[in-house]
Amino acid sequence: MLLIAGRAHALGAGEVKGMVFGDTEARVEALSKAALAADDKTVAFIQALADDAVRTQGDKVFVVKGDKAFDPVSGAELSLPADAEEVINPNLMRSELDTALAALKLLSRDESLRRDALKTLAGETDEARLPLIEKAYAAETVPALKSQLALIRAAILLGSSDKTRRLKAAALLADSHSPATKTALLDRLRVESDADVKVALRAALTRVEAALAWGDRLGAIFSGISLGSILLLVALGLAITYGLMGVINMAHGELMMIGAYATYVVQGVFQAYLPAAFDWYLLAAVPVAFGASALMGAVLERSVIRFLYGRPLETLLATWGISLMLQQLVRSIFGAQNVGVENPVWMSSGVQVLGNLSLPYNRLVIIAFAAFVLGAVAWLISRTRLGLFVRGVTQNRPIAACMGVNTARVDTYAFALGSGIAGLAGCALSQVGNVGPDLGQSYIVDAFMVVVLGGVGQLAGTVYAAMGLGILNKFLEGWTGAVLAKIAVLVFIIVFIQKRPQGIFAMKGREV
Repeated sequence: MLLIAGRAHALGAGEVKGMVFGDTEARVEALSKAALAADDKTVAFIQALADDAVRTQGDKVFVVKGDKAFDPVSGAELSLPADAEEVINPNLMRSELDTALAALKLLSRDESLRRDALKTLAGETDEARLPLIEKAYAAETVPALKSQLALIRAAILLGSSDKTRRLKAAALLADSHSPATKTALLDRLRVESDADVKVALRAALTRVEAALAWGDRLGAIFSGISLGSILLLVALGLAITYGLMGVINMAHGELMMIGAYATYVVQGVFQAYLPAAFDWYLLAAVPVAFGASALMGAVLERSVIRFLYGRPLETLLATWGISLMLQQLVRSIFGAQNVGVENPVWMSSGVQVLGNLSLPYNRLVIIAFAAFVLGAVAWLISRTRLGLFVRGVTQNRPIAACMGVNTARVDTYAFALGSGIAGLAGCALSQVGNVGPDLGQSYIVDAFMVVVLGGVGQLAGTVYAAMGLGILNKFLEGWTGAVLAKIAVLVFIIVFIQKRPQGIFAMKGREV
């Protein structure tokens, strides 16, 4: 339901024919005039035109709803002739229809409709829309929407023939953080002839560009934190298997892959058997991904790894072979192509912070999830009996055995824990990237770099290294590109390790 502010008049046959017949420019002009004082029938007819639900025969016009036809003016039901033709809307007419509907929705009682309409009208410069924008601006009560309307109104006023209006518009647009405003100012600056207006436009453009630059910087920081949280999830499991147990696990990426495919399987189960609860499949996938990867890790530890403790180079070769086997196993079961894992509805959109800075919900959820997993691992290692046994066995295995600790069982639990955390990383990665047999290969090197840079066996160092490398990488990408940024980060790590081989946080105490 749309409430049209100001005076509205009934839809007439002349207006209907003007929007349907004639060349595109004449139809657009008729549409603009009809939209200025539209009633409910006018809005309904414009919507029908946008939906390709209008037919004509001769000079008669029909609105089709299902298998019935109606007169657009009186609303009476009519018999649709068999030879009725569909009204063809060129691209210009479609664009004008969408814009007109968005402008009319600005007068709706529904705030979400008005918000969506503002997104559609962002960057609008057609002065024919100004009367509707003015009506909406006068009626709007939500401050945030009113300020957006003011910016749209100012962008339209830039094309006014009145110098005072153009100066006022430039002053209003100077407070905008939208890329569309920058484009509108640049376009107007190219055709502006008045010297005073040019000065005002350049000043507004400078302020807008400064605001956009801050948005880009904040966006790079957020992207860096997002990448860092992913690296942290990937490296946490490796910090246990490599940092605490001394196993160079080249199959760590494939354990992540198992977690991602477990998420894909849970998604398929929900789609087939619980479609009404599909939006919550990810919550069920988290423990399944952890369990699948932890079980695979326990099997690997009992069958292969336990014979290679204290021989890190041999663990490297053995786990590299295991990684190839796991990749081929996944290809045999799921195929060589990537599989699709969908975001739940509650992770599918984002929050708009600035005009050029949007924070996607899936990234925000992953950052929070990484913080939760980090806290859980830190608590498990430092506050539980299992954590005490793991630390005791890794520091001095013979003495721990003498104290009655079952070191073989602790090794299995620790390796399964590290593998399960890798599965959680795979579950998170399935929400932001492709899931395929090569998923783990993209992150295994980065994970080792994070663990070594942070300090072997140091959870705090892993956090600092992951976040530091993520933010550094994203800032360098903006200057040098993705490839050179990777090379620069690698060179930095090599130089850092040369100067400080123990990493950011060196191990201390008698066990060293």
